[in-house]
Amino acid sequence: MQDLTLIGTEGVLCYANRFKNMSLTREKGQLMSASEIDRTLVRLAHEVLEKTEALDKLAFIGIRRRGVPLAQRLSAKIEALESLKIPVGILDINLYRDDLSTVGHAPVVSSTDIPFSVVGKDIVLMDDVLYTGRTIRAALDALFDQGRPARVQLLVLIDRGHRELPVEARYIGRMVQTTKKEIIEVKFQEIDGMEKVLLVERLD
Repeated sequence: MQDLTLIGTEGVLCYANRFKNMSLTREKGQLMSASEIDRTLVRLAHEVLEKTEALDKLAFIGIRRRGVPLAQRLSAKIEALESLKIPVGILDINLYRDDLSTVGHAPVVSSTDIPFSVVGKDIVLMDDVLYTGRTIRAALDALFDQGRPARVQLLVLIDRGHRELPVEARYIGRMVQTTKKEIIEVKFQEIDGMEKVLLVERLD
């Protein structure tokens, strides 16, 4: 009997055998510490400010799960820099995924919470890891069901390559070259109770 745990928003499945206490992944190394994550977010906040002409139209939307603390933190950093509160929304994409058959017959659906109109906004969509691009395609479908923004840009903490769709991020915290057997695990204090980015490898 096996537990299935969904890791990250790209829908990578990691299997753990509770009886044999065996993991089919192994940690290869730490890519970012808490302080490195924070410095990266400061840089990204400055980049967003530099590349945004109309700050009054700017809004952040985080993709559940780890895109949400990313969006909230960047909003707080810009508020500290500019004394301007950037609105933050939360986007749930589970019903828009094209791989529902691999994540179960009854996907858990959390609420989308966007407390502002996206129409005419300059949206920065955020996620922790950019991989195949399929999560972002689903997110765009979900976002445009809310209305038509003036512009949508993508911000990610880690871009690990291996794109299957023509999706690229405007703002990237770090580029990491990976193999398809490797997984990037982003740990945020708000969700995981710890703060780091790990590189792990599947052993199957």
